[in-house]
Amino acid sequence: GFALFMTIFVMRPVVADIYDQAYVPYTERRMEWREAAGIATARMNQFMLAQTREEDVALILELSRTPRPATALDTPFHVAVPAFVLSEIKTAFQMGFVLFLPFVVIDLVISSILVSMGMFSLPPVVVSTPLKLLLFILVGGWDLVVVSLAQSFAT
Repeated sequence: GFALFMTIFVMRPVVADIYDQAYVPYTERRMEWREAAGIATARMNQFMLAQTREEDVALILELSRTPRPATALDTPFHVAVPAFVLSEIKTAFQMGFVLFLPFVVIDLVISSILVSMGMFSLPPVVVSTPLKLLLFILVGGWDLVVVSLAQSFAT
C-alpha cells in the first residue's frame, strides 16, 4: 500500500501533464490517438530518463544494439523503460543496504554483550529487535524514507 501511494504521489505531475496535453485534446477530438499516444509516451520518456543513470541507458542501448541517440530525449521508449527499471532497482538496493547497516551493528553489539555476560541461552534477536524498532522510531525512519523517496524524483 505504501509503495502504491508513494507512486501516485510522485507520478501526479506527470499524469496531470499527460491528461492535459494528450487525453483532454483526444477526447475533445482535437487530435488523433497516435498523436495523443506520442505526447504521452514522450512525457513518460522524459520522466524516466530524468531518473535513470547514464550507464544504465548505455547498457540497454548496447544490449539492444540500438544506435546512441543525438540527445537524451531522443532515447527510444523501448530502451528508456528497462534502463529506468534497472536504475530504480539499483537505487532500491542501495537504500536497503543503508537501512540494513545500523541494524547489523545493533545485532553485533547485542550479541557481543550477551556473550560477554555469559548469556548463551538468550537469543540476541529477543533483545535486539525491540532496540532496532526503537531506533527506527526515534530517528523518524518512515519520515526519512518518505522524504528521500519523494526528493529523489525530478518531475
